[in-house]
Amino acid sequence: MSSSVVHRSISRGGIQFYLNGERHEVSDKFPPTTTLNDYIREVAGLPGTKVMCKEAGCGCCAVTVTHALDDQAPETMSINSCVCPLYSVDGWSVTTTEGLGSQRSGLHPIQQAIVDHNGSQCGYCTPGLVMAMYGLLHQNPSPTMKDIEGSLDGHLCRCTGYRAILDAAKSFGVDSPKAASIDIEV
Repeated sequence: MSSSVVHRSISRGGIQFYLNGERHEVSDKFPPTTTLNDYIREVAGLPGTKVMCKEAGCGCCAVTVTHALDDQAPETMSINSCVCPLYSVDGWSVTTTEGLGSQRSGLHPIQQAIVDHNGSQCGYCTPGLVMAMYGLLHQNPSPTMKDIEGSLDGHLCRCTGYRAILDAAKSFGVDSPKAASIDIEV
């Protein structure tokens, strides 16, 4: 993920932000109801960020964002892109699962843990869970397994792959028997 955060230099009628390290300038041509998820999938053509409920109830649309409020240091967290208005991301840095890694470019350690734990069945929920875990590790670099489980409460897995995904995520807990230590900026 690019550590670049665009400072508020909005041009009249548009916004600018980074998506997986690439600068995007968006004019005011989209309806105000356009979500970040709409833009990621339909304009940027990144299918890893899914959409299902469109009301932040399932977590498959999770992405990680970095932004600063006023003069504060930038903060990184995961959000549900399906309820985030596109025009609210001015100055943000947004990372999707494609921005973390791929089979071609190399998997991020969180993605690799999913593979190692056989944590993807249909794969629909997996990218959102990976991004939620990535966001959690930014917020809390030393979470317990209980912290991890609690942070994934809002994510659904309908094809019963959740146990393996949760096991993969919990492997990053400081109290995990097989604790995985990673540099989240890989």
